[in-house]
Amino acid sequence: MLLADDQAMVRAGFRMILECEPDIEVVGEAEDGDQAMSATLRLRPDVVLMDIQMPGLDGLRATQRITETPDLPSRVVILTTFERDDYVFDALRSGASGFLLKNAPPEELVHAVRVVNAGEALLAPSVTRSIIEQFARRPIKPELGAQLAALTQREREVLASLARGKSNAELADELFVSEGTIKTHVSSLLAKLGLRDRVQAVVLAYESGLVTPGS
Repeated sequence: MLLADDQAMVRAGFRMILECEPDIEVVGEAEDGDQAMSATLRLRPDVVLMDIQMPGLDGLRATQRITETPDLPSRVVILTTFERDDYVFDALRSGASGFLLKNAPPEELVHAVRVVNAGEALLAPSVTRSIIEQFARRPIKPELGAQLAALTQREREVLASLARGKSNAELADELFVSEGTIKTHVSSLLAKLGLRDRVQAVVLAYESGLVTPGS
């Protein structure tokens, strides 16, 4: 994995925490967005821990460039000291697969890396609340609803439940199927919609009006 933060002491702290884990290897560091982008292209890490506020190219734009680069498998976890709604929403729109505050306990950082590396998405509970509040203030984009036409009725149900924060286990109980079946539905709907992960699916579900805050 790659560490991108403009503060050397922060990077050193993250490295110490992560390299204590036998299944995590830090392959490089970057102190700004441009370095993060070039290092990601060169090293192709599974996960990039990306600070938002960095000199030059900031973390949001670097994240967008990484996630929009074809055939680049790296996934991004955004780390910041600021719990601001606009940062959260913009980070997810940029293609980040996770968002954590820097004051999160070390075990949450390690957990986030593993979850995102496994292809899932991760949002802290406080971040999830911020996103829902953001969507409540944004107009629905009816034109996005056409993208949902490719989904089966069951896939639409799964997408709506994902947007409400349900886990695979909760979805399996709710729909009386196995977790494996839920994973298959999620993979299928992501492929049909051309989305990278569950975070992007949640964004689309709200923006299209499939799910509305409070529903």
